[in-house]
Order: sequence, then structure tokens, then C-alpha cells
Amino acid sequence: MALMVFSLALLWLLSCHGTAVWLSRTALPQFAPLSVAELKSNKVQAIVVLGGGVLPEAPEYGESQLNAPSTARLRYGLWLARQSGLPVAFTGGMGWAANASQSLSEAEVAQRVAGQDHGMTLRWLESQSRDTTGNARLLAPLLQRDGIQRIALVTHASHMPRSMIAFERTGLAVTPAPMGYILPRQSPLMEWLPSPHGLQASRELLHEWLGLAIGRILPV
Repeated sequence: MALMVFSLALLWLLSCHGTAVWLSRTALPQFAPLSVAELKSNKVQAIVVLGGGVLPEAPEYGESQLNAPSTARLRYGLWLARQSGLPVAFTGGMGWAANASQSLSEAEVAQRVAGQDHGMTLRWLESQSRDTTGNARLLAPLLQRDGIQRIALVTHASHMPRSMIAFERTGLAVTPAPMGYILPRQSPLMEWLPSPHGLQASRELLHEWLGLAIGRILPV
């Protein structure tokens, strides 16, 4: 009975968006938003966008599309590019959990979306990686071959700590360009009522916290 009560209480707590906001501020390193002025002062040479997944089938479009996290990252990366005039790289293949119906890599879908929806072209595409470590390991040589040593890295704020470590290990100088912060979104009372988006946010944060902890113990 005690275990059941504890489990229900923990589920309630993790389903509250207020818990996710607290976790985002305490469980992971913090990164401030990036300004265009910082891009220039840090002598960034390219903007790198990390893929976050695709929808292998989007019947309404008749072709695959980026999922919500990838769409948000690409949009922000292209916005930074328009503000700064810097070229953009996108890295993402077919993840370990990719659906069997997925025929195109994240990078290939991103290139199409960038052209169709934003009228922009991605200069570098890396389409073989399966995870964040692979993103960094496979994209870095493409950038370094063209003389790129300093990048602005675009991914969700919660994903930034692991991503920074992976890309800095390749020898690149990395300026974080986080987006998708987990912030209060409702009244204080509603923040502490269980909700699907609260549970999803807590799950993502705990996933990143666990990945960061394992990466420190077992560096790759």
C-alpha cells in the first residue's frame, strides 16, 4: 500500500508542469539565449542545427515531414542565419528508434523543408548519424574541411549540455544557441495540476539528466 501511494504521488508530481520547470532550472546546466551581437563577437563561422526526429508519414502532405522538435530547431537556426548572414548545417540521420517506414534521413527532409517553407538552402548536410554523439562525430569533419572551427549550436535548452560536450570533443569551438526553454505557461495553480505536457516535459528533462550523468561516467 505504501509503495502504491508513493508511486501515485510521484506520478502526480512528475505530471505537473511546475515540476518540469523546477527540474529544468536545477537538474541541468543553464544556457542563456544567444543574441546576434554575440554571434558576431564570438566570431562564429556557421550555425549547426541538430535534428530531433521526423514524421515518416504525413498523409496531409503526402510526404515525410520534420517532427515538432526538429521543426522548431530548424526554424530558429534559419532565423539566426537570416539575422547574421551565416551558413547553416543540419545533422540528423535515422535514429535508433526510427520507424521501418522512414525512407529519408532527417537531414534530407530538413533540406526540403528549408527550401519549400523558408526559401533557404542548407550548406552542409550530415545524414548518417543515429544519435547526438554521431551528430558531432560525423558533421565535424565536413565543417573542418571547409575551414569552420567556431560554430553556434542550435538545439533545445535541455539537450544543450550533452550536445555541447559531444561537439567540443571534436575540437570545434561551440557557442550555445539554445531554444525551446521549459518555462511557466499557465497560472500558478494550473502549473501544479497533472497534465500530459507536464509529464512529457519531465520525461525529457530526466532523460537528458540521465544521459548527461552516464556520459560523465562512461565518456565516449
